[in-house]
Amino acid sequence: MEKRNIIGDNVRRLRKQQKLTQEELTAKLQTVGLDIDRPMLTRIELKQREVYDYEAFKIAKALDVEIEELFNEK
Repeated sequence: MEKRNIIGDNVRRLRKQQKLTQEELTAKLQTVGLDIDRPMLTRIELKQREVYDYEAFKIAKALDVEIEELFNEK
């Protein structure tokens, strides 16, 4: 099966490292111009929803990390 979301685990890890709830991260995503709600974020973190390149960029910005950090295999 083709992988369509390779950043979900890192999004969850980085969010938890920053002690952010999903609600808090979705609020930060709104401030950087990405309209994602909590259920959608859950699906991203569980790798059930694909992530587009512009979304990955905005997620990295909201988490205040370099985009490469989302793609690191940990």
